[in-house]
Amino acid sequence: MRINRIQHDITVLADELEVPGIGHLPVNAYVLHATEPVVIDTGLSLPDRGFMAALSSVVDPVDVEWIWLTHPDRDHTGSLFDLLDAAPNARLVTTFLGVGIMSCARPVPMDRVYLLNPGQSLDVGDRRLTAFRPPLFDNPSTVGFYDESSESCFTSDCFGAPMPSAELATADDVGYAPPTEIRAAQHLWAAVDSPWVHVVDESRYLATVSELRAFDPRRILSTHLPPARGRTSEYLDMLAEAPHAAPFVGPDQAALEQMLASFEPQP
Repeated sequence: MRINRIQHDITVLADELEVPGIGHLPVNAYVLHATEPVVIDTGLSLPDRGFMAALSSVVDPVDVEWIWLTHPDRDHTGSLFDLLDAAPNARLVTTFLGVGIMSCARPVPMDRVYLLNPGQSLDVGDRRLTAFRPPLFDNPSTVGFYDESSESCFTSDCFGAPMPSAELATADDVGYAPPTEIRAAQHLWAAVDSPWVHVVDESRYLATVSELRAFDPRRILSTHLPPARGRTSEYLDMLAEAPHAAPFVGPDQAALEQMLASFEPQP
């Protein structure tokens, strides 16, 4: 895990996961160093990722007051309950549906939950965080937010892109990768993560892109993309094109057997 302090009040806890045939998928969590510190997502649900150690190096978990869970998929909830134990005063920001999904695997302490719906705001001392549903998502409980103080949009899975290497996946800025490659990778990720985008009512979908455009964020902070500064217009145009991107078709059994055969040691 790599720690990237991208500005005085935002730290990225950058991890990555290699997806065969697709690339290295960034898996970011964030620390918002507000008066009431906020942790956004809690990393991969895989052993030995070092999330709590990385987090503790940038903020004392005891001081964390909010844990904003963008949605309860396994690449966002890895250290959630460890953090709840280590941060006794922290409230878990999620939705009613998010609590329901998590409760299927483990009881959620309801006295620690703070339910927040898209369109509502949360005061964290020195700034207001405005919740919204990102245009692209793979979980119906997904809620990102706009931080008016840092002019940053935390977009969960939206804008994600697999990268060609682990180094680029954990970089502190998406600008290290060629823009044309990023656009193609973003369209690939849109088709993988939100396949419904190819059959949705396009006018209604574009209205959600316009809602995000109205924030006019200076920086886009996605779970699955290195931090992107000054690229909002470009990336919103990419979202507008997503319904027309090529649908993703994954490998079938024959392809899997061929892949496995390539791993077998040669005599």
